[in-house]
Amino acid sequence: MVDASSVGPHTVLLAKPTRALLAFVVLVVGLESIPLLKRWQIFPKQLETNEPVDTTTLVNAALTVGEATLHEESHTTLDLANSNSTGIRSRGPIAKAAFVDDHPIDVDTKAPPVPIEDLTGHSLDGFLARLRATANKQPGAITRIVHFGDSVVASDYVSSTLRRRFQEQFGDAGHGFTLIANAWPAYFHEGVSRFATSGWLISRVVGPLASDGWHGLGGVSFRAPPHLLARIGTAKKGDVGRRVSKFILAYVEAPDGGQVDIRIDGMAREQLDTKGIEKRFRAVTYVTTDGEHEFELQTTKGTSRFFGVVLERDEPGVVLDSIGIQGARIRFLDKQDDSHFRQQLAWRDPGLVIYQFGANESADGYAYSMDDYHQTMKAVIAQQQRALPSSSCLILGAMDRASRKGDEIRSLSIIPLIVDQQRKVANELGCAFFDTFKAMGGVGSMPRWFRRDLGQTDLTHPTAVGAEVIGNWIFRALMQAARSKNVTDSLR
Repeated sequence: MVDASSVGPHTVLLAKPTRALLAFVVLVVGLESIPLLKRWQIFPKQLETNEPVDTTTLVNAALTVGEATLHEESHTTLDLANSNSTGIRSRGPIAKAAFVDDHPIDVDTKAPPVPIEDLTGHSLDGFLARLRATANKQPGAITRIVHFGDSVVASDYVSSTLRRRFQEQFGDAGHGFTLIANAWPAYFHEGVSRFATSGWLISRVVGPLASDGWHGLGGVSFRAPPHLLARIGTAKKGDVGRRVSKFILAYVEAPDGGQVDIRIDGMAREQLDTKGIEKRFRAVTYVTTDGEHEFELQTTKGTSRFFGVVLERDEPGVVLDSIGIQGARIRFLDKQDDSHFRQQLAWRDPGLVIYQFGANESADGYAYSMDDYHQTMKAVIAQQQRALPSSSCLILGAMDRASRKGDEIRSLSIIPLIVDQQRKVANELGCAFFDTFKAMGGVGSMPRWFRRDLGQTDLTHPTAVGAEVIGNWIFRALMQAARSKNVTDSLR
């Protein structure tokens, strides 16, 4: 029996259990702090987990009022354009994609894996009524679609497929809206030639914000001192976007407005004065013959403010405005001044408004509650419905997203929660809903898509082929809905 009086601190520290515990602690610290021993770490870092990192603080910090300067020229990236009528592009601008050019996927599959969900049975009536008039070639029957989204749409992925398929089916009424210059590195539009000099001053709904909340339809306000240039025209190559008969310039008339030279195909058309008694939105139309043309604006005096240019044709068909905002959450659309945003929607008068968000919301993790997400999404879409009472809305469920942990790739558990809220908002507001997550295969689909070269290496975005597949699914689902309403008897 040990004498209690002989037991002291030194005895406890030298005991075998204590020495073992100390050795374990030293081992853990070593594994956690030495990079070469990272694979044996017991407590992996947050970035290695299956859940997204909270970026809310970072995002909110960027939403300050001000302007940024575009220091690089904007160019049309020709090698991103479609090389054939199916629209499969060899590589994407969002992240490096490891995929085979001649992928065996049938991008023209007739039946989508899931249908359009329509709780009321009438969510697409406004859109289909316009589409019926277009299908019947009624004079002036142009069906416009506005497609809002995040980085996927910013690169015209999915939206370009929808535009092309609708125009093949119902007629090409023009490309639609495009920004003055590349507000994001991955900004790209299929079927348009574009160039802009550097030096444009921009405010965006993702920050820095315009002080008056005027960001235009595209979510970007461009201000230009003298001697800046922008060109926007029909495509130089391929079968898509080769004709236009009118250009519509969206700008701000204001007391401090400047002067702009307008040219079409290099020929002077007008010296536009953007100065006015009070600040107001203006959209001026420049008509030309139907064919291949290039619109050019060059600032000459003072500072002028623009939002974008629309390319259209005066014949029955479909126009799809691809409004992609890199880094956006759907709630960022509410960074617009309310009356201005209503005015922008009414100006384009779309028969259908599409919302494709969720990837960036998943990056916020659980710091932004599902209830808050539900309420802000509902508020944005309800505002659109008030502005466009005869139009329809379609919510595209978020795509699956994954993260890598060692050699394992796993889907984020937050994605199904986001999709659930998107479906609930659609049902509450009478919007149509397409479950992209389920169509892809549900939980575990992005890892499978990545292995099949349909998902990019960032495990968030589809490759060009993957986007083509999703776009075709959505188009086919909408055509199923059109047939059920007897929109036309000639649908392929």
